[in-house]
Amino acid sequence: MFTALARLSLVTKIIIAIILGVLVAIFFPQVAPQLSLLGDLFIKALKSVAPILVFVLVLSSIANFKVGDSSSAKIKPIMMMYAVGMFLSALTAVIVSNLFPSTLFLDVAAQADLQPPGSLTEILKNLLLSFVANPIVALSEANFIGILGWAVALGIAFRHATDTTKQCLTDAANAVNHVIRLVISFAPFGIFGLVAVTFADAGLKTLASYAQLLSVLLGTMFFVALVINPIMVAFVMRSNPYPLVIQCLRESGITAFFTRSSAANIPVNLDLAKRLGVNESTASVAIPLGAAINMAGASVTITVLTLAAVNTLGISVDFTTMLVLSVVATVSACGASGVAGGSLLLIPVACGLFNISPDVAMQVVAIGMVISVLQDSTETALNSSTDVLFTAAVDRAPSK
Repeated sequence: MFTALARLSLVTKIIIAIILGVLVAIFFPQVAPQLSLLGDLFIKALKSVAPILVFVLVLSSIANFKVGDSSSAKIKPIMMMYAVGMFLSALTAVIVSNLFPSTLFLDVAAQADLQPPGSLTEILKNLLLSFVANPIVALSEANFIGILGWAVALGIAFRHATDTTKQCLTDAANAVNHVIRLVISFAPFGIFGLVAVTFADAGLKTLASYAQLLSVLLGTMFFVALVINPIMVAFVMRSNPYPLVIQCLRESGITAFFTRSSAANIPVNLDLAKRLGVNESTASVAIPLGAAINMAGASVTITVLTLAAVNTLGISVDFTTMLVLSVVATVSACGASGVAGGSLLLIPVACGLFNISPDVAMQVVAIGMVISVLQDSTETALNSSTDVLFTAAVDRAPSK
């Protein structure tokens, strides 16, 4: 029996773990809290190794980069897909929010301990400051923008090093990859614990009161994943995008849904990219960068919750303002990973477009916290699966 289980694919093992976790939560809810250690250990291990993985892989990739390598030409179109994808996600959220307007119960206590950025300018300032953060601090705090900045700078410097030094960097990257594969092999156990605890303590009755809002949020994210992204991928690949889209959602989205961290899912995406045949030099730069700035799900969350607040307060909005909101949500989403609290804390910035007071905006953030058990998980699944999807799409694009 154990031999048969060992031969199953990782995705199959994860699906089995999810089913078992749900069954434990339903029939043995008193046992579920004791299983939280499995999930905590798994996520802690992923989050611990992700920063050093990003740093070493990007540094090694750039240091060993060969002039004229075709992978360099692919980074720019991948970044373009990231930006366009986020904007189209925000625009889709605007359209869906107008077709199915949501309202909020703005009577929750404001979260006084949360400190959102005061403006779009502050977000850009924080991003720039993150680039020049102390490298040791950046690694310890998992500041991926700072990590990327230092990895790129040192990678360029090491391009002038000896071949022996460059080989050492490659060996270091391979060693970290080996550790990553070991951690990923324990994913079914970690996800089993996460599912059991989530379903036992998620408070589904509470979520039911926000069914309309959740339907708009999750429906928009699914539409982006299954319609918007495939259209973009088909345009780039000039072929049927759905086999690749479904594979990325199944093998990247599922794990990201439960880890709720794009950074923690970087190892999964790198492994998937390798199996998809993506150029390693391209993947080692594009995927970690995507985990830091490619936040289509965050742009959806910011837009939908902001417009829900607008509807609740009876504020009239014209098309031009909605277009501006899409741009603000896109830029804000890029900074989500560098702000404590992620996408929810960027909602007050978007609310500022409509002169909604900070107190009311923070009540919207508090509502977001209530539904985050599903909102944040789905958002992360969209964000992370899109990283590897767009990277693979550009890698497979026919040469001109």
